[in-house]
Amino acid sequence: MAEDRQHKTRTRLIHAGRTPHEFRGVVNTPVFHASTVLAPSLEAWRQVRSAPPPNYNEGIDAPITYGVSGTPTTYRLEAALCEIYKAGDVVMTSSGLSAITAGLLAVLKAGDHLLMTDTAYFPTRKFCEQVLAKYGVETTYYDPRIGAGIAGLMRPNTACVYTESPGSQTFEVQDIPAIAEVAHKAGAAVMMDNTWGTPLFCDPFALGVDIVNEAVTKYIGGHSDVIMGLLASTRDYSEQVRSTVRLHGHYVAPDDLYLAARGLRTMEIRLRKTGETGLALARWLEGRPEIECVLHPALESHPDHALWKRDFSGCSGLFSAVFKPVPDQALAAFYDGLALFGMGASWGGFESLVKPTDITPERSATTWPHEGPIVRFYTGLEDPDDLIADVEAGLDRMRAIAAVAG
Repeated sequence: MAEDRQHKTRTRLIHAGRTPHEFRGVVNTPVFHASTVLAPSLEAWRQVRSAPPPNYNEGIDAPITYGVSGTPTTYRLEAALCEIYKAGDVVMTSSGLSAITAGLLAVLKAGDHLLMTDTAYFPTRKFCEQVLAKYGVETTYYDPRIGAGIAGLMRPNTACVYTESPGSQTFEVQDIPAIAEVAHKAGAAVMMDNTWGTPLFCDPFALGVDIVNEAVTKYIGGHSDVIMGLLASTRDYSEQVRSTVRLHGHYVAPDDLYLAARGLRTMEIRLRKTGETGLALARWLEGRPEIECVLHPALESHPDHALWKRDFSGCSGLFSAVFKPVPDQALAAFYDGLALFGMGASWGGFESLVKPTDITPERSATTWPHEGPIVRFYTGLEDPDDLIADVEAGLDRMRAIAAVAG
């Protein structure tokens, strides 16, 4: 695609990173399976290995030296995502969690202090407590709604502030610009999980973020068959992020890269549709007597709605609802009879999902005020009326069992 940042997002998604005429007119970048890569001569061998690090993401093919370092299948997807994110660099990782851990390791060393949002993806917390602590990095968890008040938690050795907006499971929206201003004054990097909003609905770099992680598994892959992550960074952090990923041996299989690149082309249409359906279901749930509250930042009732409206241009299909307390057998009746919502831990695909959620072991800096069960919903590409009818039938079953249980 010609370098023209004035194209609309949907157009850029279709054309970014594709160079068909380099591959005999093939529309999609071919799949390169490679471990060994041969050099035609000693001179060529030395040139490749003595060349300065290439700019992977500006349409220049990086030299191919060994399969784990990447092939055109890798570099073209990274180039496309770099353009969409307006980043200094994008590097692919083997999973969403590996993107988080590699990003943290890129900016932390023994003796450093990390500020971690209390709402972070639970495996991130486990990594902090079971890996970073072992290597001399101390983690302090903070209230995601702290905003500029995070200044009170900064230390001379605070090297990174990790954010996730909205937060996992409970969807608090963070005041990223306020946090970034404080962090940067103290010389700390700001990292953000942007899987919910994606670069289509949120521009973390415009909010002051230095490093962005996203689970490609979700909306970019889009079909529940790819495990992958990405790290997008500003130019100031791109070299240390990419080198950290490579030195940890992260590798993404070429077939998965191909599927992710294909998913990228339809991402905007899928994301908008699932978001519209999710918001329709969330609004419908607000009117149900079985529901205590709905945790969806695009709802006017959400306490962080103003921040969401400032920082996001749309919403994805993922949100939660807090049910009023019911007996466990009544809750099981809701889940077990659902016909269109599968029970699964992932999201971002074409199919709708529900996930039973217990945040009790996942929080330490905040107190959860609700007693009832949390149900996380993800709306896929089914007809909204059919999904609402499925949930309605489930709530009816739940209410009937609860009435019998007394």
